[in-house]
Amino acid sequence: MIARPSILFDRDREWADLVSFVDHPTPRLRLGVVHGRRRFGKSFLLRRLTETLGGCYHLAFEESARPALDRFAVTVGRLYEPVASLGFEDWDQGLRSAVDLLGHRGSPQVLVIDEYPYLRAQSRELDSVIQSLIDAATDGAVGEGWTNPVSIILCGSALSVMTELLSGTAAMRGRASLDLSLEAFDYRQAREYWGIAEPATAFGVHSVIGGAAGYRDLTAAVPNPERLDDLGDWVAQTVFNPSHALFREDEYLLREDPRITKEAVYYSIMGAVAAGKSSQSGIAAAIGKKAEEVTYHLNVLVSAGFVTRQEDLLVARNPSYRVADPIVRFHQLITRRHQALLEDRRAAGVWNIARDTHRSKVVGPHFEGICRAWTARYASGTTLGGDIGPVGTIQVNDPDTSQSFELHVATATASTSNRKHKTLQVIGEAKGSARPCGIADLDRLDRIRALLAGRAGVTIAEGAKLLVFGFAGFDDELQTAAAARPDVELVDLDRLYDGD
Repeated sequence: MIARPSILFDRDREWADLVSFVDHPTPRLRLGVVHGRRRFGKSFLLRRLTETLGGCYHLAFEESARPALDRFAVTVGRLYEPVASLGFEDWDQGLRSAVDLLGHRGSPQVLVIDEYPYLRAQSRELDSVIQSLIDAATDGAVGEGWTNPVSIILCGSALSVMTELLSGTAAMRGRASLDLSLEAFDYRQAREYWGIAEPATAFGVHSVIGGAAGYRDLTAAVPNPERLDDLGDWVAQTVFNPSHALFREDEYLLREDPRITKEAVYYSIMGAVAAGKSSQSGIAAAIGKKAEEVTYHLNVLVSAGFVTRQEDLLVARNPSYRVADPIVRFHQLITRRHQALLEDRRAAGVWNIARDTHRSKVVGPHFEGICRAWTARYASGTTLGGDIGPVGTIQVNDPDTSQSFELHVATATASTSNRKHKTLQVIGEAKGSARPCGIADLDRLDRIRALLAGRAGVTIAEGAKLLVFGFAGFDDELQTAAAARPDVELVDLDRLYDGD
């Protein structure tokens, strides 16, 4: 087993997947793809893998084809002892030389090409060159005399480019044995990574910048907030600071996708989604367009990882859209709206002005998201009343009040005899307000349960649980009522971060 470097934080499963991929028994060539958003730690992880194996790590730049190939030759030349001066006529010669050299080293080796989209943009033949190389290895034309397996790993942050490498009629489709998506740290992992003890403070930081590993280094010069009251000062020195790298992070992220050339419409769509417009028709109306006119742009934002699309658990083809990255949501709702004031160094005033927006449009949706994450990853079977299916949301209509609203947390499993009939195991609502939840919130959840029980094709499971999530906790009356009901669970921030 290839030992995991102690410098790595978490990433146990990702490291195990990489080791399993590179340490295969057949001395031939394999292809893998690693992708994920900017600053999630892809390069750091792959450099540790390369160092552990003694392989070859090459970081591509944005440059024309010839200089890019020459720099690759320099990287490969460093594998020789003493270092060799190499020159390649084309990428076929360069890649074959690199993998052949690695194949004679006596232990599993890896060739990592990081920021692969930069190379591909100037050398469109690269996909086919790699396909040909993998096919030649499969046929035995590459790898003769090798003493160890070699793996090629292509890595990049432009998600639309990386995910298309293996799809449809792409040259490398069917050739890759690894397709690893590196995600941000979730809210619990981020708290540990940042070293923030108090759950409310950890939540506050996570609601602003999420779980991107690279942001900790960017903010290293600013002490972490120790109390929630310190959050404003911390934001003023980082995200609100026009001299800080995080001030325009949403713009940097958006420009990574080569398909996004007319940025205005994409910013408008993300702004509408961040403000709470979750349906395609609602998003389109908010920016003055028809629903069909934003289909392409929404698909681009989803495939690029800026927006998530989630289907209603009970109604097919009724997706809701959310901003995927907290820092993008924060910038869309607050930073961009007050950019002139922030550039004039009036961060404290902006924080005061934006408190209501932060509470309703940032804290509320973010709290709902971590409640779903807790239900899916950390809640015990006892808490949930048994095994659960995927966690999602449900659109609920109340005919008595003529209202339609979204149930924040729910799990539904299809009947074994009728796939269209769904059984609900968990029904939950998340309250991100500053007031403690009260008995009215439980009454509302009981009402929702009754509405769902009367819905065609829906059954409430025996032992189903009602979950009340309260950012500010619960009043005495609700706690007394919940204690007397085995079907009710109260979940506050402390339980979200430390309990099950």
